[in-house]
Amino acid sequence: MTSLSNPVQAASAGHPAYSQTFPCEPETAEAGRRLVRDVLAVWRLDDLADRAALVISELIANAARHTPCPSIRLRVVRPSARRVRIGVVDRAPSRLPVLGLADADAESGRGLLLIDAMADRWGYDLHGSGRRVWGKEVWAEILVEDEP
Repeated sequence: MTSLSNPVQAASAGHPAYSQTFPCEPETAEAGRRLVRDVLAVWRLDDLADRAALVISELIANAARHTPCPSIRLRVVRPSARRVRIGVVDRAPSRLPVLGLADADAESGRGLLLIDAMADRWGYDLHGSGRRVWGKEVWAEILVEDEP
């Protein structure tokens, strides 16, 4: 049984997807971890929960730190039977993620390095078209292991 206490939007066609809007603040990470764990439980992919929870935490932290947006949309999508995509959509398309190297004594700057290590691939997609780009989604994908 899951604990999805708030209704989340599910895709009406195509691949399964859940999304929900939250405030763009570090405290949203707890709700994001819960959402990801609950969705993965529905899909019977509990073995991915720890990696996915870490990834969503870092994506939320990056959005809260690097964008001025009041809210973000968390997405958990199953684009294929072999992949789970976890993403954060914000309305700051000019602030693109860049994988960098943090100094050894730096207290921050390792979020994308962690995502890069935990996910099978990651990236971002711009939303909108032409001159009307209104936002971006920073996402990470985790591959589903074959059943033994």
